[in-house]
Amino acid sequence: EVQLQASGGGLVQPGGSLTLSCTASGFIFDNYAIAWFRQAPGKEREGVSAITTADGQTYNKDFMKGRSTITIDPAKNTVYLRIDNLKSEDTAIYYCAAESTIGYDPMLLVGTMFRAPHAITTWGQGTQVTVSS
Repeated sequence: EVQLQASGGGLVQPGGSLTLSCTASGFIFDNYAIAWFRQAPGKEREGVSAITTADGQTYNKDFMKGRSTITIDPAKNTVYLRIDNLKSEDTAIYYCAAESTIGYDPMLLVGTMFRAPHAITTWGQGTQVTVSS
């Protein structure tokens, strides 16, 4: 069974940092795009950052550039998202998602994932990030 397990959320003060983890099981980690999304109350789910497992290409949305780092540990089937200088507007439930890149240009697939998250079939359960003093 294909599963994603997201963890690492919590309560952080503004300006603090947090590292989220997304661990995959039930599938070979090669040739996938792993993306992080977030959804704040009353808002649509939005893409945050993504990485392709075959070659480690990364993509970060503009509002995260300079504040986020996405990395992968293939031995642990885990993708990490570190967010620095957290702001109150970063408060949301963070989800990870996966799509196979076989047959696709990986970065084009990431763009598609961000534009149409409703079409993604493999999601983790979400982890709450709250930024507050």
